Amino acid sequence: MIKSDLYNIKGEKAGDIELPESIFGVKINRDLIYQVMRMQMLSRRQNSAHTKDRSEARGGGRKPWRQKGTGRARHGSRRSPIWKGGGVTFGPRNDRNYKKKINKKVRRSAAFMVLTAKREKGLIFFVSDLDIKEAKTKEMREFLKNVNCDKSALVVLPEMNEKVILATRNIENVDTVRARDLNALDLLSYKYLVLPKKSVDVIKETFKDKVKQNA
Repeated sequence: MIKSDLYNIKGEKAGDIELPESIFGVKINRDLIYQVMRMQMLSRRQNSAHTKDRSEARGGGRKPWRQKGTGRARHGSRRSPIWKGGGVTFGPRNDRNYKKKINKKVRRSAAFMVLTAKREKGLIFFVSDLDIKEAKTKEMREFLKNVNCDKSALVVLPEMNEKVILATRNIENVDTVRARDLNALDLLSYKYLVLPKKSVDVIKETFKDKVKQNA
């Protein structure tokens, strides 16, 4: 087990927390992390750019001119890509699928490696509890300032907490995620990680098969 400092909502040290080595003390493989992060970025890519090919372009029902006898090159349709207003050759299409499949164990391993790297660099703040009284941005901002991670932070929630989500959504470069949905890309998108004690328990329970395997 690995021991780390535990803080309260005021940013004061409130004791220690024991962390499983199988999650917060694994061997780091930077190439694997990069591959998983790239795959996840591709899977989230929004494919909105779209051009029409010659089958979708308007017009082209009539042959522009007769095949022979005009001295001009032969053409069969105004929808040809070489005509103005015709279809586009090799243009972007919104039916292209960029999604890549990643092995479940590989995704988990990459997330554990990022958690390990952040813990070693002191970028994770373990909190005893994250129970704020009201869903106010001011209260959440003060808490983040107390733990010196108000510039860029990901708050990991053990479960859906509407107060924390509402209090966080107007703070720039700060976001929330459920512990069960942790992944390498979200972890790497923010510098600091705020991890309540209950969230650590959820992570251990969610990935218990992987934890037992590495124990």
